[in-house]
Amino acid sequence: MSHEELKKTWLSNYQTAPKQLEKMSQVKGLVSAFNANIDAVIKVSGESIRRLIEEHQLDINNVTQQGERCIQNPEDAIRGLIHCFKNGIAEEWLIEDVAVFNWLQKNLGYDKLQMGGQGGIVANVMAVCGVNPVYVHCASLPAEQTGLFLDLENLKTTDNKGELNQANKTVRADETPLIHWIIEFDVDDKLLIGGLEIKCPKSNRFIATYDPLNFKLAIDPHFAKAVSDPDNHLEYVILSGYQMLKEQLPDGTKGADRIGNSMRIIDIWKENHPGAILHLEMASTQDSVMRKHLLDTVAKKVDSLGFNERELIDLLEIMGEDELAKICLEESSSANLFRAMVKVQAYTNCPRLQLHMFGLYLTIQKKEFRITPLQNRNGMQLAATIAAAKAGTGAINTKDVLLWANGKTVSDVGLNELSALSRELSGLGITDKSEQVRRDNNLINTGLTEFDVLDVIAVPTILIDKPVTLVGMGDTISSISLLAAN
Repeated sequence: MSHEELKKTWLSNYQTAPKQLEKMSQVKGLVSAFNANIDAVIKVSGESIRRLIEEHQLDINNVTQQGERCIQNPEDAIRGLIHCFKNGIAEEWLIEDVAVFNWLQKNLGYDKLQMGGQGGIVANVMAVCGVNPVYVHCASLPAEQTGLFLDLENLKTTDNKGELNQANKTVRADETPLIHWIIEFDVDDKLLIGGLEIKCPKSNRFIATYDPLNFKLAIDPHFAKAVSDPDNHLEYVILSGYQMLKEQLPDGTKGADRIGNSMRIIDIWKENHPGAILHLEMASTQDSVMRKHLLDTVAKKVDSLGFNERELIDLLEIMGEDELAKICLEESSSANLFRAMVKVQAYTNCPRLQLHMFGLYLTIQKKEFRITPLQNRNGMQLAATIAAAKAGTGAINTKDVLLWANGKTVSDVGLNELSALSRELSGLGITDKSEQVRRDNNLINTGLTEFDVLDVIAVPTILIDKPVTLVGMGDTISSISLLAAN
């Protein structure tokens, strides 16, 4: 079958998207936790960097030398920026001193503020899709954070007294903004400093982060108690924010203990809301000890896991699957990544795993999982439609934008990956046991194939040629795929 014929088939499959969006308003109760923060975005030029250095008499040797990737003074902040500018790379350095945070606020500023953190992004997306209510956790809620939540009555968080109120109208005024400065720069821009000319080889960004609460997974006890109330109905819990933990935290506590504390709270939520589905968005956890601990604890207790290609490969590495990790890193194809997902599923015994890769979404789930393969496919198709709307318009803050991409055809990239996966699955078992064989494989047309122990669902996606934004795309995809699958 040609790509054009397949596109017509998938255009027909995608016609369920509007109906699935309507169904999302039937979901009663979702928690999005734990990380919401403020992204302060600013575009800088080589000339503006030079002026900043001169105006504040920063030591040129200090801002151009190599050193630790942390920010203890203003010169460290500019050093990290120049390092990324010079190499055309993206890095995130942590601000350790509140005085540096104050200096950046006064002297760097920002062009715009936008919602940051998986928890905050997911909450806005779920609320605009009609989920009612959406409970969002905020470790800190000053006015700057409050203003980034959509003005929707179904989006709620806790005030100083522990009462659940509309997030957009709730301010905990005495709390500090948790700001991630996203400092963007352009390819071929030049910085003249100390008699040297530094040319930027690639457009990218440097992130300077002051977020002492989310980096230790601080949990608001008022929020934990409010969500525990059985009268506050709850069907889903979307977890994120663990990726910022380190084995040893600056205050002397251990990252593992912070994870344990969160799981005790979540256990109470599940006890008081039996049947709630728990999803963990893995995200990029740089500390390998924390990554392993997450995989061995949280990932084995949740109902669903979400990740992208790089995050999946990171899991293989800590599982000791070095050879497969290397293969996937060299060729991140759907076939290779499918094999990786099967390994992770066997390791964690998690009922549902979803991968969002370029051009294709892929889910594997146990036969007994409560959401059917067809429901899953329909949810993934809505997620692809809304993700394309976000990429194409830059924001999905109102319901009328959500179906902007409805009726657009799936990408050739996605169809190629789907075809490759279909060939991989033809005639193959998915475990080392010979009895676990494929029952049916019509993946190329339906996105569905069935094995004795697992179902496989794959959806080619809609790609936008010149996306306005890609920020928060993975979180959007994972959460909509799950909640729209009903």
